[in-house]
Amino acid sequence: MDKREGNLEAPTRHPVDWKNPAFYDEQACLDEMGRIFDICHGCRRCVSLCQSFPILFDLVDATSDGELHEVPRAAYWKVVDQCYLCDLCYLTKCPYVPPHAWNLDFPHTMLRAKAIQFKRGEVGAGARFLASTDVHGSFAGIPIVVQAVNAVNRTGLARKAMDKTLGVHPEAWMPELATQRFRWGAAKSSAQVCTNGERTPGKVAIFSTCYVNYNEPGIGHDLLKVLAHNDIPYVIVEKEACCGMPKFELGDLESVEKHKDKNIPVLARYAAEGYAILSAIPSCTLMCKQELPHLFPEEAAVQAVKAAVWDPFEYLMARHKDGLLKLDFKTALGRVSYHIPCHGRVQKIGRKTEEMFKLIGQSVSVQLNTVERCSGHAGTYGVKTAHHLDALKIGKPVFKAMAKDEPDVISSDCALAGHHIAQGMQQAGTPAKALAHPLTLMRRAYGLE
Repeated sequence: MDKREGNLEAPTRHPVDWKNPAFYDEQACLDEMGRIFDICHGCRRCVSLCQSFPILFDLVDATSDGELHEVPRAAYWKVVDQCYLCDLCYLTKCPYVPPHAWNLDFPHTMLRAKAIQFKRGEVGAGARFLASTDVHGSFAGIPIVVQAVNAVNRTGLARKAMDKTLGVHPEAWMPELATQRFRWGAAKSSAQVCTNGERTPGKVAIFSTCYVNYNEPGIGHDLLKVLAHNDIPYVIVEKEACCGMPKFELGDLESVEKHKDKNIPVLARYAAEGYAILSAIPSCTLMCKQELPHLFPEEAAVQAVKAAVWDPFEYLMARHKDGLLKLDFKTALGRVSYHIPCHGRVQKIGRKTEEMFKLIGQSVSVQLNTVERCSGHAGTYGVKTAHHLDALKIGKPVFKAMAKDEPDVISSDCALAGHHIAQGMQQAGTPAKALAHPLTLMRRAYGLE
C-alpha cells in the first residue's frame, strides 16, 4: 500500500462519478463522511478555513468520550451546510489527499452530499433563484427597467422581502445591474497581428461571465484596454451561458451539465483555433479549468477548453516572460491592499496578480500589502441570511489585514470578495478609501482612460 503523505507532492484528484446511481446512495455517503470526519477530527489542521470544521469539531467535543462515533449522523448535514466547496482544504492544507492511501477528498464528499440533498428536493426556490445568475441578470441593460430594479432593491422594504422570499440577509452587499451589458458595449479589437510567444498564444477570446456582463462591465472593458495597449488581438466569445459554478455549489449537477452543453462546444472552437480563453472572474475560470474536467473527464472538448483557459494575470505574466508585455507604466498606484481569493489560490498558478503589481512597482510607486486568506464571501454563501454573519466572522482577519497602513485602494481578483471586504472594513471602522479590480489598477498604471 502506498504510504506517501499527500502533501509531499502535488495532490491528485479523482473524477467525480456523479452519473453512477451509487453516488446518490445516502447511507454510503454518510459512511464516507464518517470515515473522513474521523480523520479530520484527529488532525484538525483545517480548523481556521471555514465554519465546516469548527462545527464538526464542536460536535465531536460535545460527546462523552470526544470521539466521532457518538455524533448522530443527522448532525453531519450541519457540516455539509457550511461547506462552500472552495477546495482550499484539499489543495492547501490536508496531508491525506491522494496519493496518500487514505484518499481523503473533503470537498468532493461535501459535493456528493449536496447533490443528494438537491435530488431529494431539499434546496429551496430562493436558493435556486440566487444561483440562476443569467436569469436575474437578464434585466441588465434594459433602459428604465434596470434603474427601477436597482432603486427598488436598495429599499428596506425590498430587502425585507428578499430576506423572506430568497433568504438574502437585509444588510448583505448585493451587486447592482449594469445599465449596459459588457457584451453590448465591448470595443472591437484594433490589433491585427497575432504574435505568439513561447508560452502564450498571441490572440485572446474573452469569456465575459455573468458578473462582468451583467453587473460590473468596467472590469471587462479594462481588460480589453490592457490587451489593446499590448497589441493583442481579441474577440468576445460568440455566445455564452453561466459557467455553472452557482449551480455546482448547490449540488445541482444536472444544471451544471446543461450550462456545460451550451458553453463547451463554443469555447472548444476557440481553443481549436489557437486562442487563449480569458475569464476575469476566478470562479468561472476555475469551473472551466478544474470542476468541469472533474465532472466530465471523458469529454475531449472539456479537456481542450481546460488547456486553453487562463486567468488574466496568469496570461499577462506569461506574456511578460515571453518578452511581449509592454512595461510603459506611467501612473503610481500608491498604497494597495490586495486580496488573493480562494478560487484564484486553488488554480495552481501561483500569485500572478501579486507578481504583476510588483512588476508595475518597478516603474511607478506601488506599496503592496498582500492578504492571502478567505474573505468569507464564497459566492452566494455570504449574502444568505443563514450565513451572512458567519461570512463576516470568517472575513474578520482579512478585514483587519487589508486595513494595514491605511491603503489608498483595496483590490481583489474576485469582485464579490472585494465588495464583501469593503463592507467588513466599513463595519470594523476602517473603511476603504477606494475599491478597484486589479485589471482596473493595471489599466490606470498604463495611464489609459
